[in-house]
Amino acid sequence: MLLLALAVAVPLLLLRAPPETSAHYYEMMGTCRMVCDPYTPKPGGASAVEVIRNVNGVAPQPPMAQGSRGEPGRPGKPGSKGPPGEPGPPGPRGPPGLRGDGRLALSAVTGSAGPENGETEGTNSSANGYRIAFYVGLKNPHEGYEVLKFDDVITNLGKHYDASTGKFTCHMSGIYFFTYHVLMRGGDGTSMWADLCKNGQVRASAIAQDADQNYDYASNSAVLHLDSGDEVYVKLDGGKAHGGNNNKYSTFSGFILYPD
Repeated sequence: MLLLALAVAVPLLLLRAPPETSAHYYEMMGTCRMVCDPYTPKPGGASAVEVIRNVNGVAPQPPMAQGSRGEPGRPGKPGSKGPPGEPGPPGPRGPPGLRGDGRLALSAVTGSAGPENGETEGTNSSANGYRIAFYVGLKNPHEGYEVLKFDDVITNLGKHYDASTGKFTCHMSGIYFFTYHVLMRGGDGTSMWADLCKNGQVRASAIAQDADQNYDYASNSAVLHLDSGDEVYVKLDGGKAHGGNNNKYSTFSGFILYPD
């Protein structure tokens, strides 16, 4: 009977006790707390799950655990070509070139050997076979249609110009240059024509006009190929040519460029 009375009295006393006394009572009841409120954490204490992990010996993992490093990815596509770079500095100076022999090739103007007696007039010697040039002036006036006989001879290398005929006769075939300047004798309102002829055929022409009754020039030049025996001269084709005594107002000249 006594035990039955205690079993009834103890719960009644606990129900009547204040809330703080009841809380302390339940803290002391470890087994009842684990059964009635196993997952309610104490303020500032570990949760039941953490307690169970610590009891099992498993270290707690951080909230953002880092896994193992993966395999490297595939290479990306090549990018677009960039702008050209700045020009580099100039390179070093190169070595000097080889020294030349200082000789000019004159094989194209080398004539054949001359005679043993040394006579060179009218022949093609190795020394002066290509030295052919002339420069002549007109002393006496001419008019009409006639060959101008330039009778004032200043230069006549090779003696190929004949003052008595006014003609240059070729003795070495090749390329020649000719030029002429003829002063017209004006005052009567006429004109003058002067032609450079080769073997009777006109190769260059010039005209001087007496529009204002003053003197005027007729001039021209030509590059001709001549064979041995060809003749070149200046011929009036109307009008009057002024002589000029020794003043050389009217001139005729030529020289060889390249012998064959």
